Amino acid sequence: MSIKAKRFRAQPTTTLLDGNGRRGSELNGLMRVANVIGRAQEHLRSHLPEEVRGHLFVGGYRQGKLTLITDRAVWLTWLRYEQARLLELLRQLPELEAVTGLTFKVRPIVPPRVPISQPRALSSQAADELSSCARDTDNPRLKRALERLAAHAEPSTGAD
Repeated sequence: MSIKAKRFRAQPTTTLLDGNGRRGSELNGLMRVANVIGRAQEHLRSHLPEEVRGHLFVGGYRQGKLTLITDRAVWLTWLRYEQARLLELLRQLPELEAVTGLTFKVRPIVPPRVPISQPRALSSQAADELSSCARDTDNPRLKRALERLAAHAEPSTGAD
């Protein structure tokens, strides 16, 4: 028995988004939920105090509950106190009239770690040694590599 892999051809996005066919309807549903989440986030941010706006994100919608994500526990506490008002705000949107509750999560934003720059210097004496090795080498690839390395030497100050 042999197993043959099916080859799928790329489909135009219009076919995927119009809802015709099995795959199109899945993607269409996903896009619809993403649009609802985006509108909910915009609506909430437009009605929240300035200091809270940058710390609130709508994370998802499942089984009638909308997930709100914040980056600090301080804002989570504030959101819990304001839960009833937030539900009223969300129910103003026609797509979210059926929201039954809110789920809160804290996801701290970790700033990206910038690697420490460690510049390396090649002395002129080391460059001379590399050039000497390159002259004595028969392998052309190794010779070019040694010459490139030797070219990284610091310019000599004449005090050597």
